[in-house]
Amino acid sequence: MQFGIFTVGDVTPDPTDGRVPTEAERIKAMVAIALKAEEAGLDVFATGEHHNPPFVPSSPTTMLGYIAARTERLILSTATTLITTNDPVKIAEDFAMLQHLADGRVDLMMGRGNTGPVYPWFGKDIRDGIPLAIENYHLLHRLWREDVVDWEGKYRTPLQSFTSTPRPLDGVPPFVWHGSIRSPEIAEQAAFYGDGFFANHIFWPTDHFQRLIGLYRRRYEHYGHGSADQAIVGLGGQVFMRRNSQDAVREFRPYFDNAPVYGHGPSLEEFTAETPLTVGSPQQVIDKTLTFRDHFGDYQRQLFLMDHAGLPLKTVLEQIDMLGEEVVPVLRKEFESLRPAHVPATAPTHASRLTEGVR
Repeated sequence: MQFGIFTVGDVTPDPTDGRVPTEAERIKAMVAIALKAEEAGLDVFATGEHHNPPFVPSSPTTMLGYIAARTERLILSTATTLITTNDPVKIAEDFAMLQHLADGRVDLMMGRGNTGPVYPWFGKDIRDGIPLAIENYHLLHRLWREDVVDWEGKYRTPLQSFTSTPRPLDGVPPFVWHGSIRSPEIAEQAAFYGDGFFANHIFWPTDHFQRLIGLYRRRYEHYGHGSADQAIVGLGGQVFMRRNSQDAVREFRPYFDNAPVYGHGPSLEEFTAETPLTVGSPQQVIDKTLTFRDHFGDYQRQLFLMDHAGLPLKTVLEQIDMLGEEVVPVLRKEFESLRPAHVPATAPTHASRLTEGVR
């Protein structure tokens, strides 16, 4: 099982002292978090893609390329690559280049984004969000697998005898996740291609994501990629830990209450009861994360959001140390002991896909 960190790269005031990091500080903090993730023995670092304040990660491959040069083992991914507003030709080229620089330690997650105004900024219409996601990914899938592509669709100019360069490393495209918090069409798309499905699983109740993941598993089997329980599933989550659960709640509460995404809404207690958010001791994080298997079946990747809402970098790095030292080793052991032998233990990597001859 893969464990890691994902960041949305928000620039948020620290509610305890009002200090706002500069964009440069926030970008450097994201790099520090990735380096700490590798040091702590985690498997994955993923960054979001946003083109609007208060977020800074507008160029994920630039950041991941820099991190690739400073790490040796970490899988570099995205928490969103905007398949709707990015040109699929540029995605194909950028991530193939990153593959070569990172010696294959690359995958990515397709998403539609969380901000409507982004669409017209890139010449698109939000009402075309689902059709754009379907058409653009179909083209991207071909660009990575066919040396010469002739193509015509609705949302970009045609291609004639086009070759995307560089070609994927070793002829093996990066593994793709399709992320969604609400759209069954995206679960269907992931199943059709035999790709991974990532349920962000942060904001909405468990039963909502059970329906999406259940649909993906059934359709994955329908399309002949394997049995439903062999489908490749990833989950998000958020945690905040201290040795004493009361200390964790007291320290995290002002950050939760003022968070740009979920602040000024349900109380911290209501949110932790209804969503995967866990605020407490390392043991409480272990206990709650283990319940995800009960809800969704065996899965292959668990990513945690730990740097949202203005938390100081020092605090985030402390959290990652606790995650790596006290939480993840137990989760690895427990999840492995429960997993049936025929179910994949981890998400596909470049090495495993190369061995299997996947294209």
